[in-house]
Amino acid sequence: MKWIFLFLWHYFLTRRRRRWRDRQSFEAWQERQVLKRLAFVRKRSPFYRELWGGVPLAEWRQFPLINKALMMEHFDTLNTVGISREEALEVALEAERSRNFQPRIGSITVGLSTGTSGNRGLFLVSESEQAAWAGVMLAKVLPEPFWRPQRIAFFLRANSNLYQSVQSGKLQFQYFDLLESIEGHVERLNRYNPGILAAPPSMLRLLALHKQNGLLTICPHTVISVAEVLDPIDADAIVGAFGGRIDQIYQCTEGFLASTCSFGTLHLNEDIVHIGKEYADGDGSGRKFVPVVTDFSRITQPIIRYRLNDVLTEAEGPCPCGSIFTAIEAIEGRCDDIFYLASLEDGRLIPVFPDYWSRAIISASPKILEYRVIQHGEADVELQLLVAPGADQGDIQNRVADAIAELAQKMNCRAPSLAFAGYSAPLRGQKLRRVERRWSVDI
Repeated sequence: MKWIFLFLWHYFLTRRRRRWRDRQSFEAWQERQVLKRLAFVRKRSPFYRELWGGVPLAEWRQFPLINKALMMEHFDTLNTVGISREEALEVALEAERSRNFQPRIGSITVGLSTGTSGNRGLFLVSESEQAAWAGVMLAKVLPEPFWRPQRIAFFLRANSNLYQSVQSGKLQFQYFDLLESIEGHVERLNRYNPGILAAPPSMLRLLALHKQNGLLTICPHTVISVAEVLDPIDADAIVGAFGGRIDQIYQCTEGFLASTCSFGTLHLNEDIVHIGKEYADGDGSGRKFVPVVTDFSRITQPIIRYRLNDVLTEAEGPCPCGSIFTAIEAIEGRCDDIFYLASLEDGRLIPVFPDYWSRAIISASPKILEYRVIQHGEADVELQLLVAPGADQGDIQNRVADAIAELAQKMNCRAPSLAFAGYSAPLRGQKLRRVERRWSVDI
């Protein structure tokens, strides 16, 4: 009964959007929510209590930053329910081996995420937090009220009680394991006929191909990109097959961070998380930033001043939907995948963000169907291309080389040496990284 009450409360509260008068009144409300959670966490989490020392809660923005490595290292004393990392990891790994994703320790759901970098992350969620998450998720993502009949097909590497919790009444939810064959997925989707299709862009591309070939017959009214960066080349192909537009969910171990509004704009979910902005240019004059997350909707595994390894680009102006929540132009990818090229002036290393590479490559030729770009060294870049049948591979490579040379010139950097290769798709179950830096650089 309590679960249903919490679910409905958070659903309707989010659906009504709480109607703050302006950004200033919203931020005052948000500050109160953060301080309330911090007071609880300081009492219940030995790790945070020691980390914060005697710094007053009102100065919480001065608390030290944490990251995934620190959170996993201090997992036992960071969570507030006394669950050890060893115990949680054993339960989560058994679920991975059996592919039976119903792991709990008592009433606490346990999950395991690999992340784009492959580093394992554990998460703990209580029943109350699960109910609240389900209410917020459905309110933000579903185009229709949850009590209307709806079928959702959700593709992920691993299922969880957390995702199953969105199933309610006439709302049907089916999990599709990314490790299974595409042929099996197509057959099952045709039988299920979902109205909402949510999957990583790399899987949506495969499904789009089967849709265009006439093997996949579903016509979902809502297509949602999850788990991977949505690249323009993927977005065009997916929209071409399914029509409409692609919505996005930005969620990770650290929280439900952003979702798409009715105008197709991605907004930070600032009604449940505070997002600090560590601007990539250092002085805040640009729009690219690394998020610093403080989740004031969770207390089982508190996420306070957590620095993500992602780069986001803030929208230039407000969204026409009228939301006071920060609008995001793009999720660019991991900080570790920012390329670095030597400056023409003094040889110092200059950051070149992932979206610069994507735009340069895509704009070179409309006949590029797939690509990956990998930096192996300061001046050593590998380019994997898949081009349309009958296209002149040599001509397209020359165009791409010219586009990258032009990019380097604009950035006042030395153009890298390019090595072209055939396109290599990621292994089944692995996240697709179109822009990847494999060169370790000390900046």
